[in-house]
Order: sequence, then C-alpha cells, then structure tokens
Amino acid sequence: MNKKDLQNIPSVSEVLEMLKVHHIHHDYMMQLIQAELKQIRAEIIKNSLSYSRTKIINNIVTNVENQMNSSLKNVINGTGIVLHTGLGRAPFRGKLLKDVAKKLDGFVNLELNLKTGKRGERQSHIDPLISAITGAESSLVVNNNAAAVFLALNTMADGKEVIISRGQMVEIGGAFRIPDIIEKSGCILKEIGSTNRTHLKDYEKAISKKTGLILWVHTSNYIVDGFTKEVELKDLVALGKKSKIPVLADLGSGALIEMDKMGLPAELPVRDIVTLNPTITTFSGDKLLGGPQSGIMVGRKKWMKKIHANPIYRAVRSDKITLALLDETLRQYNRNSVHKNNIALRLLSTKRMMLKKRGEKILSALSKSKIKLLGLSLQTSKVEAGSGSLPVQNLESMALCFSCKSQKPGDLASAFRQAKYPVLGYVKQNHFFIDLKAILPSQIDCLIQTISEIK
Repeated sequence: MNKKDLQNIPSVSEVLEMLKVHHIHHDYMMQLIQAELKQIRAEIIKNSLSYSRTKIINNIVTNVENQMNSSLKNVINGTGIVLHTGLGRAPFRGKLLKDVAKKLDGFVNLELNLKTGKRGERQSHIDPLISAITGAESSLVVNNNAAAVFLALNTMADGKEVIISRGQMVEIGGAFRIPDIIEKSGCILKEIGSTNRTHLKDYEKAISKKTGLILWVHTSNYIVDGFTKEVELKDLVALGKKSKIPVLADLGSGALIEMDKMGLPAELPVRDIVTLNPTITTFSGDKLLGGPQSGIMVGRKKWMKKIHANPIYRAVRSDKITLALLDETLRQYNRNSVHKNNIALRLLSTKRMMLKKRGEKILSALSKSKIKLLGLSLQTSKVEAGSGSLPVQNLESMALCFSCKSQKPGDLASAFRQAKYPVLGYVKQNHFFIDLKAILPSQIDCLIQTISEIK
C-alpha cells in the first residue's frame, strides 16, 4: 500500500462541489459518495489502484452521477420473450400512457361519488366494464393474480380444507407454489389424485364436513402429455353445486379473446370459463390481457362482497394508477382494434416473414466491416410467449446471431446490456442472439445504432 495514494483520496465535500446534479436528495448523494470513497480506499490498500487525485475525483463523480439516474430504463427486448417478467411483462402503448396521465394529473375522484358528493368505491370505476367484457356478475381488482387467489382462499375457506388435484399444484415464477399459497392463506391443503391422472370420484371421496373449497388451476405454464386424465371445470362446478361447496378457478394468463383467431396457439378465454359458472375466477392483467400488473377476480356478487369486506383486501387493493391503466386498456378492447392497441398480442402474432424483413433491414443498414467484425447473420428461431402463457408450442421468429471471434458471447451480451440504449439478448450454443420477436418496430433504428457502436 502506498500512503501517498491514500492521501489522493478526496473528501466528501470536494466531490460534492464537482457534482453537476443537484436535484437528488442530499442524503442519497452523500451515501453514494461515501460508498465510492470506501471502494477506492479498499482498492488502494490492496495495491490494485494507483491514480492521481484528479483521476480519482473524476471517476467518483462519473460513477455517482450514473447512479443518480434512475435504474429503471427503456430497453430493447431481444430475448424473444414478449411477456418477460424481468422486463415488465406486457408493454404499454405511448398513447395509452398519455391518456391515463391526463386523468391522473392532479386530484382524481378515486373514492368519491361526484353525483352524491359522498364517499364512493374505487372498484366502481372499473367493475361495470370488467363484468361486461367477461360476462360475470361482479369483479374486483387487486395487485396481482397471486394476491387474488390468496384473498379468495382466505375469504372462502379459512381454516377449512381446499381440494386440489396433484396435477394442478403448479409453481409459478420465483418458486411461488400453489400449495404454499393455500397454506399461507389459512386453508388446509387436501391433495387428491396423481400427477398425471385425477378422476371425479377422487373429488367426491375427498369431500367432507371439513371441506371449504374446490380449487381448479389452469396449468398455463406447462402441459402433461400421454397417459393423463383431469376433471373438467364444468364437472367440478356441478359437483360444487351438488355439495354446496364453492369452486375457485385460477385461470392464470387471462385471455379476453380467442387467441387462435390471431394465428396464435389456443388459450382458454375468460368468458368461456365464466360461462361454466365457477364461484370465482381469477386471472392476470399484465399478461395476454396487455394491461398493468393486477389480479382480476370475477364471479358471483355475493362472494365479491365478502371478499371486499375481508381486511386483507385493503392490503392488496389496487391504487389509482393501476386502476386507470387497466380501465384504459379495457376501453380500447374490441375486436376491430385489439391488434392495434394490445402491443403484446401484436408482437406475439407477428409472422416470421415480417420479422425476416426487419432483420434484413437491420443488416442492410450496417457496414460490411461491422457485420464481418461481429460475425453477424440472420437465423430462424423459436421463442416462448413468456410468463406461463401459451405453453403448448413455441412461436416462430427470427434472430440476429453474433459469432464474434474477438469477444466472448457473455462479454458481447454485457456490452449490449450496458449500451446507451440497453439491449437484452441471450447466449446459446456459444453464440449471442438478439431475437426480433419482442422488438417494437419503433426501436429498430435504435437497435441499428447500438449495434453499429459495439466494438
């Protein structure tokens, strides 16, 4: 360790004077500066750093100013996964955000009835619309589908047994499992059948005085093929009616239209499930529906009132921003404009031929020397929809393949992530790929610029 190098470490006040950003909270700036100074000191002690005082100050200022910028950034999704949980799932249209911003500018009548002047209910702004679209008696919106399932379980079967087929005890992202949700909700798990086969008689045999609910889960994030058997929801509803036991249907993705009519793999539409008349149906708002993160519950008004009265509802209810975004998303939902307004569905249904043309446009805009340097080519690919949606078959796509001899695929991926306009791709078979499936047409020029700047 060189003591002279330690003397080159500036004081906090010196760095503060050099910073050009002043709109950030003072305590946050101090925290960032102190962390940088601590890191510099540690590196000097390890004899791994020997810079001039000016160089050290400039490095600290640059690092601090970079950290002062929000870490949330607009990115180019080159993973091919449209409903990417890590990238916020369903993307929003700029126009939709502008329309919502106008509604939320200043105060809003979130829980005030303008007609009577008395306190209103936030769900009243969106309940009629959701009920009309899904064909349900009533609805309720909370912050995500896991919360919707949890709240329904706790309201309908707290302290009682919940019957569920072993073949439907799914795990969603983040090791979040249905059995865990059931137990944390205060219910008792009653699993029946086997992984691949469950019969109606298994449900009938499991029903007792301890039974509080029959749970049906749509296995939207995987399929079991071969020697299989599952009881249809309509038969469970009939059994529930006969036994006077409520039936909860966890639909997951929540498609509001027939996906196969858009050239996509078939997915159970919400209205078709509601028609079967389960007590409550839950689904996500930020997957195939194309809205904000939310859990939507639809079903019988009697049970919706009970769920609304549950103290847990207040802990998971949606805020004004979520409700406004969901409301605007659904208001633009009709057969003639859904392809235009729902970006997620538009991207998912984009044909390979169109993606090929976009890929060729990118290549034609790059210099031959850049293409050679990066070993760039256009290849066919197959991708998943993401977030457990449309699991039956992969979607056809096109991808830019980088076979760069001067950089490892992982280093290339890192360079793209840290570019001025971050690009997310993936490494496969020792190559780096940028898939075109989830890239917005408006981002193509930015992608071309980013590729051209990669060295």
